[in-house]
Amino acid sequence: MNRRNFIKNSTLGTGALLFSGAVLPGMTHIENDRVYRIGIIGFGDRGSGLFNVLRDFPGKFEVTALCDPLDMRLNRAREMADTNKVRLYRDHRELLNNKHIDAVIIATPLNTHYEIARNALEAGKHVLLEKAMAFTTDQAISLARIAKDHPRQTLQIGHQYRYSPLYYKVRNMIQEGYLGKVTQIDARWDRNWNWRRPVPDPKLERKINWRMYREYSGGLPAELLSHQMDFIHWAFDCLPTTIYGTGGIDRFKDGRETYDNVQVNIRYEKEGMIGNFGATCSNQHDGYSFRIKGSRGMVSLLVNDGIFYPEPETRKELEEVDGVSGATKLTWNDDKKGIQLADSKLKDGSYYAFEDFYKAISENTLPDSNVYTGGTTAICVALANTSIYNGDIRQWKPEYNLSPDNADKKTAGSHRNKKTNEG
Repeated sequence: MNRRNFIKNSTLGTGALLFSGAVLPGMTHIENDRVYRIGIIGFGDRGSGLFNVLRDFPGKFEVTALCDPLDMRLNRAREMADTNKVRLYRDHRELLNNKHIDAVIIATPLNTHYEIARNALEAGKHVLLEKAMAFTTDQAISLARIAKDHPRQTLQIGHQYRYSPLYYKVRNMIQEGYLGKVTQIDARWDRNWNWRRPVPDPKLERKINWRMYREYSGGLPAELLSHQMDFIHWAFDCLPTTIYGTGGIDRFKDGRETYDNVQVNIRYEKEGMIGNFGATCSNQHDGYSFRIKGSRGMVSLLVNDGIFYPEPETRKELEEVDGVSGATKLTWNDDKKGIQLADSKLKDGSYYAFEDFYKAISENTLPDSNVYTGGTTAICVALANTSIYNGDIRQWKPEYNLSPDNADKKTAGSHRNKKTNEG
């Protein structure tokens, strides 16, 4: 493809993706004076962390309720919140009965997500539900149906990392053909620690370290790898074909049940892609790494940083300036091979997720991380864990294909501006 045709067939010539802070889907500012009163259900590390993020949203959200069944977490809530303005609860159902609360954040163990989200929607609340959306395939399918029956309520799923403008930019690069024909995804999220929280009373072991036990948790695939799986499903508008996983408790022989070392291989037959998703608790060198490899180039992503590595012929085309393209001069990174994609001023992904949550509530639109994209990822995680523990290959079934069918809501995210994975 010559330079002029490459410019014609992509937005490269304008620099809209590689060189500028172009406004991307989900990043638009919403003019609205409404302040939504919000309750947080689950005040562990994630719930208390989101409480702090919400402090950056003056005039949009007001936290008026916090809920957790554990005394130690209610004590934390008393230290962090003004209890003259924020009411504390032990039972989420009592919080949901509060008619003055508009929305809730659910940051509880995975096995409770379905019940609490269902209760919240039926109580007329908008919901931001932490990932993974549901624990089982049946729960994901059922929650999607329940959400369709409550079209006035927003249900956003907490895959916050891909809410960064960087990830919107990469999604658009994929759809505009910058990477060419993508065939391989290599994703890792590695750490070197035992993943345990301190337990003040042995009776609280399973309540605090619920991630270690299969009754409550999806383990590493749910807690870490689901973020990268979710981005692939969203960016390519794709569904898995087959899922195969393996793993074991290979380092920490401490009574845990979920594995500390896993690898999941996912085949996307329609797109002609293979996704490799792995995590270990025994080495931190790679940390979070995410490489999407195509015939024209590769994107290497961190949470808040990204580099585009063009293939040699693509690099040559990028460096040719024909005088009419209007292309901004390329700025290569230090190794002279890649183009920096990230904006140094990026905020935490949760901030951008709250922006979309506010927009979805205000305009009654589908959030970009929604019950359909989040449901697809939750099903993928459930099938991955079944494969890991049983040692077999899991097949994607037609009943797993979740999609919006409510004409009253605009479709968003992977259901908007569909494009194929072609170079």
